[in-house]
Parts: sequence; structure tokens; C-alpha cells
Amino acid sequence: MTVTPTPSTAPALKPSALTSEAAEASDVARRQIVRHADAFAELGSRLRKTPPRFVVTCARGSSDHAASYGKYLIETTLKTVVASVGPSVASLYDTDLDLKNSLFITVSQSGRSPDLLKLAEKAKAGGALVVGFINDETSPLSGLCDISLPLSAGPEISISATKSYLASTLAFLSLTAHWSNSQPLKEAVQALPDALAAARDLDWWPVLDRLSLAEGLFVVGRGPSLGVACEIALKLKETCCLHAEAFSIAEVIHGPLAMIGPRLPVLALGQDDLSASSTRQAVERIAAQGGMVWSALPAKGAALLPTLPGLPPAIAPLCQIQSFYMAVARLARCRGYDPDVPAHLRKVTETV
Repeated sequence: MTVTPTPSTAPALKPSALTSEAAEASDVARRQIVRHADAFAELGSRLRKTPPRFVVTCARGSSDHAASYGKYLIETTLKTVVASVGPSVASLYDTDLDLKNSLFITVSQSGRSPDLLKLAEKAKAGGALVVGFINDETSPLSGLCDISLPLSAGPEISISATKSYLASTLAFLSLTAHWSNSQPLKEAVQALPDALAAARDLDWWPVLDRLSLAEGLFVVGRGPSLGVACEIALKLKETCCLHAEAFSIAEVIHGPLAMIGPRLPVLALGQDDLSASSTRQAVERIAAQGGMVWSALPAKGAALLPTLPGLPPAIAPLCQIQSFYMAVARLARCRGYDPDVPAHLRKVTETV
């Protein structure tokens, strides 16, 4: 089944802080690259000389989704295992972890949540090199780190993270590029600001308009696009009160496929790497089952999402979420919600 998005009949809606801040992502990327180029090069050289046994990430919410993106980059490029450790291991269970000769990366916007602080303390005591990707440079978490590389995203007023999320993914990309000394990845870092600016102008509203009355949605990806799929699903939940679930597209066919049909749309992300063929096959299987599918990769039976051609695979998913960000606030308002002030949420979330 081929799905053709219908044009919106909704009136123009007032700008939101979410959209305005998302539009700054390309400038944020340029600022971070210029500011931290030498620091990432120095850290990369240090890690090549003394490779860590493994990598541990510590984050929650959007920051954890950025860490998922980084996990795939590090594991596929450097063949070094990356594990996400739940902060409650330290904050609630007071567990002393053996992290000798490991790299511990903590990611946060505010750097003030007690559970992240506790786990960072435990990591340092356990022998890890503690690196922080934190937006608030004055935060206590920044002060705990052996090496702090601020996200440089600037103030973010909207409760939902946008530019700080993309800044976090860029930090992982820069780390991987300099640690591996990969010229293609270094070129991807340099290409990202202009690519984000171009992706900002792609119109995803005809797709999101179809979700104005939706009750649920699957967002799928694989490899570096999986963490981005998780972030899109979170944004749909918190800004639009739309029950969106993120899956690896490989996991969808192990069970969730049974739920897919005309009443459950699917948003499929992807990049032109070794996962592309299997992603296309799974998208075509979903479409053949009668699912309404929009796909970043061309696939029979699926509507093609607006994407930029010829991008390095490492940054293609980041450009896809940039395009999504520019339309999601409008979807939230069409569904009757304020995208800048989601119900029951605060900008700084402090968990124990």
C-alpha cells in the first residue's frame, strides 16, 4: 500500500520556544566544534595511547538516547563494548563498581540530578576516567568530571530538549572520530552544521499532520538511528500526549509486528549503511501487512520522508530528527497541547 500524505488544512500556529531552539542546532554544532576541537583531539590521542577496557554511559531521558547513538558509533568503529549503567545502582543500592581502566561518560543538560552525581562519584572511586558532556558548565556534575566538555547549547527554555540533544550526539560523534582517528567521521563532524541547517528547511508537517488524531505510533530505527527513534518517541509522548513506542526494526518483527495495521502508523528512520537492506525489507513487510508507513529509506509500499541525499551515515539520523523537531510543536498544538510546557514535567528533573 502506498501512503500519500495529505496537505494540512490547519491554520498557521504561533512559534514555539521548542521550534526556535531546535532551529539553533546548526549554530550550536558550529560553536561546539570550534570550541572543543583541540580538547577532543587531545582526548582521542589519550584514549589511543591507553585504550579503556570498556565504556560506561550514565544518563537519563534524552541524554540516554544520545548515549545510545554514541554506543553504536563506538562499538562499530572502535570495537569497544559500551554499557549503560542505571544510576540507581549507585544512588539507591550504594553499589561500588569495579570500573578500573574504563571510560565513564556522563551526559546531562543540567548536571544536577543526585543519581547522576552519585554514580559519577562511584565511577571515579572505581577507577574510571570520568568524562562529562554537560550543558550547564557551572553544575556540580561538571566539577566531578576528570574531563568536562560542555555541550555549548546555551540556555534551553522549552522543557523538551532539542538543541541540547543534538549537541550531545555531536559530542559522541566527535569523541569517536578523534579516538578512532577516522577521517570519514571527522569529515562527518565538519559536515553536520550545514546538514542540520539544510534539514531544518525540510517539511515533515504533511507526515505529522496525519498523526493529529492518532492514538498510537511505532518509531523504528537500527544502529545509530535507534537512539534517534527513541528520542522522537519521547518527544511525541511529552509534547503531543501521543503514545509512541520506539523499537529496533529488527525487534518489531519478533512480536510487535502483530499489532501493526491501518490504525497503527509507523515512522521508520534509517541510514545508508550495513543496516539499510534489512531495514528496507522490514519496512516493506510492515507495509504489505497494511501498515501506514513513512520511511527515511526508499521502500515499496511506504511513503518517503523528506531527507537530505548523500549524507554520511553517522549524521543522517541526526538530520532526520532535526526535520522532525521543526514540525512537532505544530502537531502538539493541533492536538490541544502546549509544546513548551508539557503537563506535569519540569526542565530540570532531579531523581535519586
